[in-house]
Amino acid sequence: LGLMYDEGLGVPQNDKTAAKWWKLAAEQGKAIAQHNLGVMYHEGLGVPQNSRTAVKWYTLAAEQGYAPAQGNLGQMYRQGLGVPQNDKTAAKWWKLAAEQGDTAAQSKLDVMYSEGLGVPQNDKTAVKWYTLAAEQGDAVAQFNLGQMYYKGKGVPQNDKTAVQWWKLAAEQGHADAQLNLGQMYYKGRGVRQNDKTAVQWWKLAAEQGEALAQSKLGLMYYAGKGVIQDNVYAHMWWTIAASNGDKNVVKAKGIVEKEMTPADISAAQKLARECVRKKYKGC
Repeated sequence: LGLMYDEGLGVPQNDKTAAKWWKLAAEQGKAIAQHNLGVMYHEGLGVPQNSRTAVKWYTLAAEQGYAPAQGNLGQMYRQGLGVPQNDKTAAKWWKLAAEQGDTAAQSKLDVMYSEGLGVPQNDKTAVKWYTLAAEQGDAVAQFNLGQMYYKGKGVPQNDKTAVQWWKLAAEQGHADAQLNLGQMYYKGRGVRQNDKTAVQWWKLAAEQGEALAQSKLGLMYYAGKGVIQDNVYAHMWWTIAASNGDKNVVKAKGIVEKEMTPADISAAQKLARECVRKKYKGC
C-alpha cells in the first residue's frame, strides 16, 4: 500500500501517506519498508528530513541482510550523515551489499580498496570489485577499471583492455571516458590511430562541459587534424575551454589570434557565445 501511494498507482501520489504505511510495516520488521522509510527520512519526503532517523531505519533493514539498505547505510557512514564519519564501517556495509551483487556498492567498495579508505589499500581487490560492477554495466566502474588497466594497477598494463572498458563507459555518456578514449585514438594506443574518431569522442565530452576536451578540439581545428583546418573554430573552442577553467589555452589563443583578422576574432567570439547558450551542443 505504501508503494501504491509512493508511485501514485490507483491513488493520487502522496509521500506522506506512503511514509505512514511504510512506518506501520517497518515497525513490524519488514526490511523493505524499513529501507524505504529510511529513504524518506534521508530525503525529507513525506516526513521531516532527519539523517539520524534515516540511519536508524537503514540499520534495521541492513541487519536483516537487505542489500539496498546496506548500501545506503555505507554511504551515511562514508559522508558522516546521522552518524560519525567512519570509512571502516562504510566499507563493512558496502562489502555486505557488494557480496549480494549490489552494483552501486561494488562500485563504491572498489574505490575504498583503490585508495585505502577504511580498508588496506589493495589494487587487486579494487580491480575485483571494479570488474564485478563493470560487468553489470556500471559506467563509473567501467571507467575506473579502464584506468587500472591503463596504469597497470592490480592488473598487467594493457592499453587495448583499457580502451574496451572506456568505450563501454563512454557509450553511456561518461565524459572522462570519452576524453580518454579520444586521447587513445589520437595517439593510437590500444586502437588504430584515427584523428576523426578522436574528434568524435572529444566532441561528446566537450558537449558535457569537459574543458580539456574543448581545448583539444581547439588544437585539432588549429592543426587541421580530423577536421578541416579553421582558426575561427580553434579560437572558439579555446575561448570556451578558458571560460571553463583551462588556463593553458590562453597562450594558444594568443598564437592563433596573430593569424586572424579582427573580423575573424569577432566571429569566433560570437560563435563561442552561441555555443555556450546552446550548452555546447552542435557547435
